[in-house]
Amino acid sequence: MSPLDDTATSFDVANTVRSMGDGTFTADLKLEWSIGGHPHGGFLMALLAKAALAVLQERGEPPADPLAVSAEFLRPPAIGPVLLRTDVRKVGRRATVVAVGLEQRGRSCVEARVTAGRLPMRRPEWTELPAMPVEPPASAIAIAGDTAEGTFNLAKGCDVRLDPATVGYLAGRTGDPPRIKLWVRPRHGLADPYFALVAGDVNPPVVFNLGRFGWAPSVQLTALLRTRPAPGWLRVIVDCRSVHESWFDSDALVIDSQGRLVAQARQLGLAPAPGA
Repeated sequence: MSPLDDTATSFDVANTVRSMGDGTFTADLKLEWSIGGHPHGGFLMALLAKAALAVLQERGEPPADPLAVSAEFLRPPAIGPVLLRTDVRKVGRRATVVAVGLEQRGRSCVEARVTAGRLPMRRPEWTELPAMPVEPPASAIAIAGDTAEGTFNLAKGCDVRLDPATVGYLAGRTGDPPRIKLWVRPRHGLADPYFALVAGDVNPPVVFNLGRFGWAPSVQLTALLRTRPAPGWLRVIVDCRSVHESWFDSDALVIDSQGRLVAQARQLGLAPAPGA
């Protein structure tokens, strides 16, 4: 299957959960939404959020959106079927909290808390965001095929373009700051709040710019959803404050085509060893 194969599972289909009627759900992790055979962390966040909102719908609660998702990645699940267990911890007028666990073969892989409510729709009263072109320029680099983390299977479901000025490692440099800018959009359909969770984690690890190549697993990831994305490219600006021994942080801002902040994601990750 080529990176652009139209038979790849679309995000909407891959991000489907099936109810077992007792607060548990099943889902299938698809190869197309993985990197190097590891299911993508942002995609897992979207799946956890989908299960949380589904159980609220089953309980007859008012329609809601994901507002925040905070996840602990205990061990990487394999491609294939998973079980999602939900526990509604609080039902509120403005915010409802659901605990969700993702299990596979009897082992807990990801544990999360999902805060649900209604996303704002009006323009923000105040915002301050970095400038970035609305669409990728002709010089932007598309991610596809083999990368330093393994095969970028996500290219089958989403189009990712890197700002070449921020990925010096691709040109053989190893001393650039750990900051990356990119553009992303789904190949099928339009971006929604669940896809914004993918966008907040779709970047190559920022430590690649320091010459630290390989799989950089997320240990903890917290994402905030701010509004529904407008049609078009999502712009993603990723920064890092400190790389300290094996640990690094990664902060992502996701901005839509109308210049609105649609998501923020902060994670703690494990960096590959220098020269690995």
